[in-house]
Amino acid sequence: MLRQDYSHNFYLNQLSIIMKKIFLIALLALLPFSLNAESNLDKILSAGVLKVGTTGDWDPMTMKDPATNKYKGFDIDVMNELAKDMGVKIEFVPAEWKTIVSGITSERYDISTSVTKTPKRAEVAGFTDTYYKYGTVPLVLKKNLNKFSTRDSLNNSNVTIATTLGTSQEEKAKEFFPKSKLNSVEAPARDFQEVLAGRADGNITSSTEANKLVIKYPQLAIVPDGEKNPAFLAMMVPKGDDKWNGYVNDWIKKKKKSGFFTNLLAKYNLKSL
Repeated sequence: MLRQDYSHNFYLNQLSIIMKKIFLIALLALLPFSLNAESNLDKILSAGVLKVGTTGDWDPMTMKDPATNKYKGFDIDVMNELAKDMGVKIEFVPAEWKTIVSGITSERYDISTSVTKTPKRAEVAGFTDTYYKYGTVPLVLKKNLNKFSTRDSLNNSNVTIATTLGTSQEEKAKEFFPKSKLNSVEAPARDFQEVLAGRADGNITSSTEANKLVIKYPQLAIVPDGEKNPAFLAMMVPKGDDKWNGYVNDWIKKKKKSGFFTNLLAKYNLKSL
């Protein structure tokens, strides 16, 4: 009888140990990224290289000079400053708007230059704190400004709105212009080029880019009542990597306090909303 009780108790003890192990494994799987895997911060400092994904087609945030193949702009200055303060080299990784999120999820780069915070992107990627806010505005040909004098005038079944595939504006166009025909073009083509070519009546973009475009292309004009729906810019980082995200957020706070971002906005003639 004692042997049976001992065997039974031994079996229960072993079962309890196994169940505890299973529970711990399941718990670890549910813990935050920072407790389960090496943070990007550790990888960057160990390798001595910060990999930054950028599209190079958003004036004045990130532009690639075809003559030198080098990047320049507001975001590029931000990333160079971050790498300098971290004491690491910087490597810019070419990205496209349609794949800029997957570049983060597939670990092609550690961080992206600024993108608009959207719920869809937030499903799979993390965001740093915001350091710039802009309006979203429609652009049309200046000669058509009387015809399209308001945002609502573009919401019409006879109107074609161009967007660039993968951008936040592509999603906003569906929201702002549900009655219009939407035409998404793939980079390196851009939505405003469709307006210039007469293949679209209008497009929407950030107020930041719009102010640059109307100077570069005088035939374009901003729809007067267009600057609505403020959007928030931030860098993308791997979702759940709290250590890396926290490091960048602390850096942003310190740089705001030091006046770095204020001076950079003045350098590029930008004004945050």
